[in-house]
Amino acid sequence: MPTISLNHSMMKRIQELNGAVYDGPILTDLLPNIGCPVESNDGDEIEIEVFPDRPDLLSHETMAKAIRAFTGVGSIETKVEVSKGEFGIEVDRTMRGIRPVIMGAIVRSVNTGKGPQERDSFIQALMDHQEKLHMTLGRKRSFSSIGVHDLSKLSPPFRYVSVSQDFSFTPLASEKEMSISEILSSHPKGIEYSSLMEGLDSFPIILDSNDEVISFPPVINGAHTTVNEDTTDFFIDVTGFDERACEACLLLVCLSLSELGGAVESVEITGWDGKVRTTPNFENRNHRVPNRLIEKILGVKLSDGSINEAINRMGGKLIESRTITDGSERHERWSDCVVGEREHVFSMPRWRSDIMHPIDIVEDIAIGYGYGNLPEVLSSIHIDSTPLGSSNLNRRIRMSMRGVGLQEIQSLTLSNERDQFEKTNWSPIPKVTTISNPISVDHTLLRQFIFPSLMNILASNRHHELPQKVYELGEVVHDGENMFRVSWACAEVGAGFSVAKGIVQSLLRDLGADDSSVSFRGIMDDSGPWISGRGAKVFVGDNEIGEFGEVSPEVIQSFGIRTPIHAGEFDVGIISNSISDPLQ
Repeated sequence: MPTISLNHSMMKRIQELNGAVYDGPILTDLLPNIGCPVESNDGDEIEIEVFPDRPDLLSHETMAKAIRAFTGVGSIETKVEVSKGEFGIEVDRTMRGIRPVIMGAIVRSVNTGKGPQERDSFIQALMDHQEKLHMTLGRKRSFSSIGVHDLSKLSPPFRYVSVSQDFSFTPLASEKEMSISEILSSHPKGIEYSSLMEGLDSFPIILDSNDEVISFPPVINGAHTTVNEDTTDFFIDVTGFDERACEACLLLVCLSLSELGGAVESVEITGWDGKVRTTPNFENRNHRVPNRLIEKILGVKLSDGSINEAINRMGGKLIESRTITDGSERHERWSDCVVGEREHVFSMPRWRSDIMHPIDIVEDIAIGYGYGNLPEVLSSIHIDSTPLGSSNLNRRIRMSMRGVGLQEIQSLTLSNERDQFEKTNWSPIPKVTTISNPISVDHTLLRQFIFPSLMNILASNRHHELPQKVYELGEVVHDGENMFRVSWACAEVGAGFSVAKGIVQSLLRDLGADDSSVSFRGIMDDSGPWISGRGAKVFVGDNEIGEFGEVSPEVIQSFGIRTPIHAGEFDVGIISNSISDPLQ
């Protein structure tokens, strides 16, 4: 989940501008009720987690507005007034196949703060909000990207055109002109987002009437449009491929600036197809929800007044409650509004892009009403179930691991090639499952081995006292199929191969393996993470179930650890096929 830090002084200023009193300490208990767990809350700032489905809570301003609605204090208007602007954007026909969606807005007279410190905090918060939206709604700028510019430095109207890779301009954070190809190959932002430009012969550029470059979306803005401490009037552009994501980004940036007193003006967009539209559109969206659905999901009958109060706390409005006279005569779907039933019509802010289905409204009603106020009702449906065949084996593996003093951990199944193979000297099992759009260089594939995850855990805890003994029974992916493996790693001084072998023998004994069927074969080469001659493969009959040993100093150091480590890793599926379950 995205984590954001909110500055108390900035939150106080925003709330005072909107007629509300700010009380920072109460947010520790208040925000979890909205679905935002609080990580920490001190005198300077509060750190919270925001669920991915609530991108409308990723800035100081939008969070402040949500708090006012939830508490019913201060201005809680759900719609932002947009006056007709004088400027437009002309989109070239070539943009159809390059980056076709563009939206824009003007926001004037934003109260960015009284002094340099407040204004600097505003700029930093604006940039942070922008990047949070890029990562969430924008899917790392592939769906949508945002440009925020100092309007006073621009000469409208604007043009959205395509240029060749030889086209040059001065990008942000640079003092010299660079061509498009140079930006993509040498500028930090160009390198980071060059993958979004792959396969293109021409590239998107936004120009003003003086042919000055405003932006090279989704990569970087032009240097001369940079927002500074004196900026109070803003031009916002949003480009991309997904109209819903682009609109949500534009609305949320405009909403943030309007919370600081900014006046929003529209921009007329003449699209690549010649169609004219005006953005931003802050008109609320209406949603029809059958009362039957609310009662069924929440398990309680709520009056219209209670429903209205609950949805008000979430920033929405109950427009009317009525008996359905139009619609389906029977239920095609469980959320259908059927003639003769009672339904409610809700108006929700357009920036609430997470509201896509009647069940989303029901969830908001539950949050606004308070989960603690809902009745505790046991299910009337009895479901017979039988344990999975693997559950008994997994339980016994865990008991055995705990029996020798190992502590269970659970780590991500996402890993990377360097940890999985390069550091451990293990070869990839054919067909590694890679992530097509990885969120970071540390999470580029689905792991084939658990041992590297344990090493990273030990590395993170290397400053704690020894010994540290951990294990994980978890999923890996081989050839596109999920499998289970068990791995353990022990950071302790004075232990080695014999201790590791003892863990193996204890595990096999607890699983019911016949001693006569178990054999060990030394690993004398550099295959795997073991010291040569201090590692062994384990066989039950003719089946190789895994390997263990003392981890080589090179592998230990590659993970940033200095303590001797012994470890092992077994394939649970092969164990299951090799050792009969004595309880069956």
